[in-house]
Formats: sequence, structure tokens, C-alpha cells
Amino acid sequence: MKASICYLLSGFLDAFDGHFARMLNQSSKLGAMLDQLIDRITTMCLCATLCHLYAKYMLFFQFAMALDIFSHWMHLQSSAQKGNTSHKNIDLAANPVLRHYYHNKVILFVMCAANELFFCMLYLNYFTPGPIIPLLGIGLWKALCILCAPLALLKMVISMIQLGAAMENYAIMDREERERDAANRKKLG
Repeated sequence: MKASICYLLSGFLDAFDGHFARMLNQSSKLGAMLDQLIDRITTMCLCATLCHLYAKYMLFFQFAMALDIFSHWMHLQSSAQKGNTSHKNIDLAANPVLRHYYHNKVILFVMCAANELFFCMLYLNYFTPGPIIPLLGIGLWKALCILCAPLALLKMVISMIQLGAAMENYAIMDREERERDAANRKKLG
């Protein structure tokens, strides 16, 4: 229970640290990078634990970890190479799913919170279903897990979209670089 409280408190505080850093004009590139890395590492550690607890679903948790790390890393790197000051600055002409995901703070918060809550409730539910909800006849941890599962799966879909958009950004940057190189060779030759 203590580990779950610390995990959820960490996630809750993470939702506000960036906001306050920007509000107080104390944001930095290092802070943005650390925020992404710490988010990925904490989720990965919990999923690694879930691999042990729910060995039958190990492949699902491994996929969730790999997708989370790969999609965020590609997105962050492509944003940086495009010259964006933040990975949350999405071009309005870009993918509408990612635009709404990153520009609507309510959607972003709910999706991230539901994802973290899903994994955390799986962890707690392994040990106990939690306090029984009389009307439903199931434990609170299990009920929260069931409630958050669709949003956690939707967040995985968004991660896939994010990965595809990042790869598309790289392809565009590669094409533009080749066109510039060809134009420069033409001028020189």
C-alpha cells in the first residue's frame, strides 16, 4: 500500500511541477527531459513488477513498456530536431488526435492519470481487491482498474499515433535535407 501511495503521489505532483515551472518562468530543457525520463522510468518499473506478479500477461506489460518508451523518445527527439521548444507544442496542421491530446489539459491529465491508476490498481488488486463496494459487490481497487482500463488502452493507441507522427516528422526532415543538399550541389555544379 505504501508503494502505491508513493507512486500515485509522484504522478499527482508530476502533473503540477511543469505547470508551476512555466508559471514561475523556471522551466528548462533539462527539466523537460528529466520529466519525460522520470515518467517513463517509474511506469516501466511498475510494469516490470506487474510482469512478475501477472506472469501470464508478461507480453502485454512488456509491449506497454516498449511502446511507452519508444513513442515518447521518438516524439521528443523529432520535436527537438524540428526546433520546438516543447514536445507538447504540436503544429495545428498536424495530427488532430495529438493536437487535442497535448493542447487540452483536461484530456491530457485524465488520460495520464487513468493510465497510471490502471497499472497501480493492478498492483494493489494482486494483493487485495480493496474495500468492497456494496452496490457492485467488488473491491474498490478492482473497480478502479476496470474503470481505467479502456482509457489506459486508448493511451496506448495514442502512443502508437504519436510514434507514427514522429516517424513521419523524421521522414519529412530527411526529405527536406536531401532536397537542400541536391539544390546546393546544383548551385555548385
